[in-house]
Amino acid sequence: MQIKQEDDGKHGQFYIEVDGDRLAQMTYTWAGPNKFIIEHTEVDDALRGKSAGKQMVMKAVAFARDQGKKILPLCPFANSVFKKVPEIRDVL
Repeated sequence: MQIKQEDDGKHGQFYIEVDGDRLAQMTYTWAGPNKFIIEHTEVDDALRGKSAGKQMVMKAVAFARDQGKKILPLCPFANSVFKKVPEIRDVL
């Protein structure tokens, strides 16, 4: 499952497309130059049970680590992933 990213400098998203259809997305907003806020995660029923949401959170964590940024997970789903996976909390 390939996770892509779009970012316009103010807002962005990680997303999954299948056959040209966007079936999952996790949106974020930049809160200054060093932090972004994960606002919402949505996964189509076609991808439920395939860890699509968690994979997008992990992609956001990898992005934050690579760029030296921090994450504020206001999205309840993303926040639950951070609570369950302590080894990714370094980007909080």
